[in-house]
Amino acid sequence: MASLVDTNVLVYRYDQRFSEKREIAAELLRRGIWDGDLLLPHQAVIEFVAAVSRPRKDLGGTPLLERAWACGEAERMMRDFKVVYPDEQVLRAAFQGTLAYQLSWWDAHLWAYAEVNGVPEILSEDFEHGRHYGSVRVVDPFLAASGEVHELPAMYEAT
Repeated sequence: MASLVDTNVLVYRYDQRFSEKREIAAELLRRGIWDGDLLLPHQAVIEFVAAVSRPRKDLGGTPLLERAWACGEAERMMRDFKVVYPDEQVLRAAFQGTLAYQLSWWDAHLWAYAEVNGVPEILSEDFEHGRHYGSVRVVDPFLAASGEVHELPAMYEAT
């Protein structure tokens, strides 16, 4: 089953401060390359570079990655994964997502990529785990790091 990857998965892959989440993200991305079932929205690639290359107070003003390294990693991601780009249909769906689901613009835009492109799942810690938004279900891959167990509902209700 194909999944759309949110920025936080990409960032955790390089974040030394959260070792368990880093391992989970690395394994998810490794499996995604192997299986060919992960897609990256272009938004996540852009947000990744911005997030990992900005100075961080908690790291003494240094970024997670230097800008050149961050850009190089983004280029590699674009080679390793299929990247989906916005079009008018994605933008219109995102507007609807902000209204129908009360999502922030960025989350609605991410959801719209999945909804419009027929991707049944988003991997993110920024949405409600297991919730369905239209035809898309959200899975928080980092719940194991919290020590909590959260069973997922069925993808679709039996009729």
